[in-house]
Amino acid sequence: MKYRLLLIILLFPIITLAQSAYKKTVDKWRTEYKQAFITEERSPLKANDTADLRFFEINEKYKVNATLNLTPDSKSFEMPTYSGKTKTFRQYGTAMFIINDTIITLSIYQNLKLLEDPKHKNLLFIPFTDATSYIETYAGGRYIDVEIGDIVNNKLIIDFNKCYNPYCAYATGYNCPIPPLENRMDVAIKAGEKLFAGKHKE
Repeated sequence: MKYRLLLIILLFPIITLAQSAYKKTVDKWRTEYKQAFITEERSPLKANDTADLRFFEINEKYKVNATLNLTPDSKSFEMPTYSGKTKTFRQYGTAMFIINDTIITLSIYQNLKLLEDPKHKNLLFIPFTDATSYIETYAGGRYIDVEIGDIVNNKLIIDFNKCYNPYCAYATGYNCPIPPLENRMDVAIKAGEKLFAGKHKE
């Protein structure tokens, strides 16, 4: 018992430092995320609107280590968007992980048009809804971006603290992909971006 207590005392500063470093990483990501609304030409928000962006408290349990099953033979398909148009994707693979004591499988997609863009050709896309949708988060779902280079030995870290809303959460007139049925989770992902607190722009 004394040994266990001593071990906890010795490890506590290390754990605290690691948690602090992780929080700084997510805080930095959120700062850059807000800044992108100001610099992006097609952004639906102005600088003063970014004060209405809201996020869950950072929680490292929502940074999960997923096992990836690649699907190289998957066929391309048209993913509907909220504007009525479609975008061409293919399933790059499926990611399986445990969160809130539940085994989850999400599909990861590759935008075929972006393959023509050297800057974004390695980008992968995870659109999803969860039990917070319609209540605490945008009804149309949220997104996570990862890259092919993030996959190591069929493992992929998915950090829901960095999930974000599509532009459709702030304004009309955007072609935001609708999360497919296979990516609609029953668990509550209380991480990442919440509902926009500002007025939706028409």
